[in-house]
Amino acid sequence: MLKNKMRLASLIHFLVVLWLPGIAAAAPLRLLFIGNSLTYVNDVPALVQAIAKANKEKVETRMVAYPDYSLEDHWNGGDARRALAEGGWSFVVMQQGPSSQPDSRVLLVEYAKRFGKEAARFKTRVAMYMVWTSKSALGFMNGVKLSHETAARETGGVFLPAGEAWRIAWRRDPTLAFYGPDGFHPSKLGSFLAALVIYEGLVGKPANRLPKGMVSDAEAKLLQRASADALGR
Repeated sequence: MLKNKMRLASLIHFLVVLWLPGIAAAAPLRLLFIGNSLTYVNDVPALVQAIAKANKEKVETRMVAYPDYSLEDHWNGGDARRALAEGGWSFVVMQQGPSSQPDSRVLLVEYAKRFGKEAARFKTRVAMYMVWTSKSALGFMNGVKLSHETAARETGGVFLPAGEAWRIAWRRDPTLAFYGPDGFHPSKLGSFLAALVIYEGLVGKPANRLPKGMVSDAEAKLLQRASADALGR
């Protein structure tokens, strides 16, 4: 009886040793980004990865983004659909221009739903990356939020309110330079806050650490609060 118990204990120990490396080697979060210059300027996917690395999370990304592309353009172009069909993605993160007006909202939602049906075939969830208006049209930001939030709801996806996080941060510090020189594309700081919202929204927990050298300590605290507020946490 004692020998049998010893054999059983040895077997359990052996199985645990084999099992533990599998826990340590958890599968990474794989993100496919589909969008335009508001994604590729400052390389938002790379910033998401940098935040993940600082927090010891495994995130892999790929980007299909071209100048001035809408989701309709991506659907008709085919590159984004081919990338999605490769499978293995955790989320497809989509954006187009501000889309604050009703006609552009209709197109955003329609093509988000088309991509959503394709994503479901490959067990991939949708995430809608809310962008922003130009600096001269901030009064239309509510429309931007409504469009991307509607697309997220209609696809059963995750809403990533980056543009809303900009507004929240500005309420605390109106001097924050989220726009680049053209008053539309993001500065590095603006892209960083967008990446922070995307990371926290998809990983499902706060980024307690931020990559060194990208933002000051004071900026880090403000951006973390803005992201949390935008995500309703």
